[in-house]
This record gives sequence, structure tokens and C-alpha cells, in this order.
Amino acid sequence: MLSKRSPGFPGERSLMTALAIDALGNGMYVPFSLVFFRHVTGLPLTVIGLVLTATGLLAMVALPLVGTAVDRFGARRMQIALHLVRAAGFAVYPFASSLPAFVAVTLVTAVATRGYPAVQQARIGELASGTALERVNALGRSLANAGLGAGSMLAALLVGLAGDGGYTVAALLNAVSFLAAAALVRRVPDGRAEAAAGPAPSGTGQIGYRAVLADRPFLGLATANLLISLGYAALAVLLPVYVTSVLHASASLAGLAFAVNTVLCAALGVPAGLAVRRFTTRNRAAATGAALFAAGFLAQALLVPAAGGFTTAGLLAVVVVITLGEIVHNPAASALVTDTAPAAVRGRYMAAYQLSWSLSAALAPSLLTGLLALDSRLPWLVLAATGLAGAGLLLRLERRLPARAVRPGARQDDLTTAA
Repeated sequence: MLSKRSPGFPGERSLMTALAIDALGNGMYVPFSLVFFRHVTGLPLTVIGLVLTATGLLAMVALPLVGTAVDRFGARRMQIALHLVRAAGFAVYPFASSLPAFVAVTLVTAVATRGYPAVQQARIGELASGTALERVNALGRSLANAGLGAGSMLAALLVGLAGDGGYTVAALLNAVSFLAAAALVRRVPDGRAEAAAGPAPSGTGQIGYRAVLADRPFLGLATANLLISLGYAALAVLLPVYVTSVLHASASLAGLAFAVNTVLCAALGVPAGLAVRRFTTRNRAAATGAALFAAGFLAQALLVPAAGGFTTAGLLAVVVVITLGEIVHNPAASALVTDTAPAAVRGRYMAAYQLSWSLSAALAPSLLTGLLALDSRLPWLVLAATGLAGAGLLLRLERRLPARAVRPGARQDDLTTAA
């Protein structure tokens, strides 16, 4: 049934397997990044933290260069190149014990890591179109969640069996995972020639990032994503501190919440994405996901006075609502922005859109913990407000975006009538 509605593209299985292996490698170090680098390099944690922050910001600045490279050389070549760069980075991390070496390796690896989501989305845009985009995006996110979860468990097992040496083994296995992903991506045919036949930037005749900056509806999408994506950081940044310092519950409860989120995203992502696609436009689906985020964050704020016997059940129920918001929002929003981008400059569009994710990830730790210090309810209320604001902006943009992006197969006058 799925294949009849949105047939796959040549090499889809290889590309999705590569994405899962990529996530498996990331899962082996992301949850333990500071401790991971401490044991691999031997440098102090404070120095490692500063290096990771500084190189992360520099990598965000380099995103526009990655977008330009995608448009010039093709997403397939860039995808393979970034896999190889990250493989080399993790292969040499165990030998980067001096500060200059660690900074150099971390900077190069950070540029590849921050740029990869934009390249991946541009690649999907070359290979899939129309209603297939939701399915591919939902499947990719499900596999990524499964890979991250499996990778974190594998890293914990390695450290448990091999002690500190397990971190070095994890670094080398991470390098191998990126090599395997590059080999799989290389097997996927290049869809660039077909994508180049798509629509050009509308009316302005501008090229490069001038076309991106002149596209106000697209900038609206990026702004909406910046507001909504703050909610994605809540589970990783805010929840552990909130559980232990406000609800006075065990830290294991936060771990259980992460597990619930990961399992639901992996299991329900594809069916939920397909169900939503059949009944509404992409804008409305993404806005619905953002509204679910807001509902979950408001409920989280109510857990403060209700803390006590129902803390665990209440927290997990809220996590389920937030996860459903993620499952509904992400495939629709990703497909929407991919189909909005003109094929000739899709790399630049995806890089600009990725900046909204990177900026929210950079702002979230200081913003959310600062709000928590003022009032335990405040960060959840702010996240609810930003989610609702992002949802409202998505709905307002529906008439201004290309019809093919809002509802594949529909004409613009169809959408105007339905709105």
C-alpha cells in the first residue's frame, strides 16, 4: 500500500541504511560527549567544554559554505565527503592529546557534523519528491532514533566491559560506522540531473544566497522552525535538571523519559507521518505538531504543584504528548522546506534552514536553564509560547508558499479555496 502511493527511489535502502549506521555511530558518543573526549584525549573537562562550544559556533558560521558546495558539486559527493571527514576525525581523536591537535580535529569534525543534516536533506530532495518526501523523512527520523538509542547502549556496554578503554574503542567504531555509511551512500545513483530540471528561483533572477534572502516565505519557515525547534532541546537540556532539582525525582526517571521518546519515534514515525499526510496540508500538519508541543509544555508546568505520588505517570504522559508533537511536526516540516527550495540552490536553502536548528541548539542551554533559575514553570511556559507562535506562523505562510510544497499534487487555487 505504501509503495503504491509513494514509490521508493533507486538506492533508497542503501541510503536509509547509511543513515541508520551514521546514527549508530553518533549514538556511541553524543550522550557521553564530555566524558568521551576526556578519556580519549586526556584534556581537562573545562577545556574540552570550551573547545566544543567554540568549534560548534565556528561550524555554524561555516554552514553557508557547505550549502554552496552542495550546489556546486552535488549533494551525493558532499555526503560521501562529510562521512569520510568524520571517519578521519574519530580515527585520530585517540591521538589528539595536545590542545592544538584537539582543536584542529574538533573544528573539522564539527563542520562536517553540523553541515551533514543540510546535505542529507538536499540529497533527499534530489531523490524523492511530492508525497514520497514525508515517507522518506519519517523513515529517516525513525531509523535515526533507533540508531542513536542502539549506539548509546553499545557505548555503555563497551565502557562496562572495557572500562576507560571502551571510549577509545567507541571512537574507532564510530570512525568505522562513517566509512560504512560512505560506502553505502556511494551505491546510491546521483539524482542531481533530474533535480536540476526542477523549478528555478521565482521571478527575481537572483542566484546564491541572494535568492535565499529575497525569499521571504522561506525565511518565515526558518523563523517558525527556530521558534519550534527550541522544544526539541527540552528533553535533552531541560528535563534532566527539572526532574532532579524541581520534581526531586531520581535521574533514572529522565533516562526512562528519553527511552520512551526514542522508542515512540522509532516505532510510530512512519505510520504517523503517512496518516497525517492523507488528511491535511503540510503547513497544518507541522502546526499541529507544534501545538502538541505547546500542550505538553503547558502540562509540564502543571507538574510542579502536582509533584508527589503521580510524578512518574504525569511526566511520562507529558513526554508522550511531546513525542507525538515531534512525530507529527518533523516529517511535514522537512518535506515542506525541501519542496519550497528551488532545485538549483537547494543546498544553500537547506544550509540556511539548518542555521535555525543550530541557533536554537546554541541558545537552548543558557536560555532554558536561566529561565529555570527564575521560576520552575517559566521555561515550559516560554516553550509553549514559542511553539504556538511557530504554529501560527506556519498557518499564515500556507498561502504564500508554492502549492507543490504545501500539498503535493494540488494547484495554488485549490489551496486558496481550502484555506
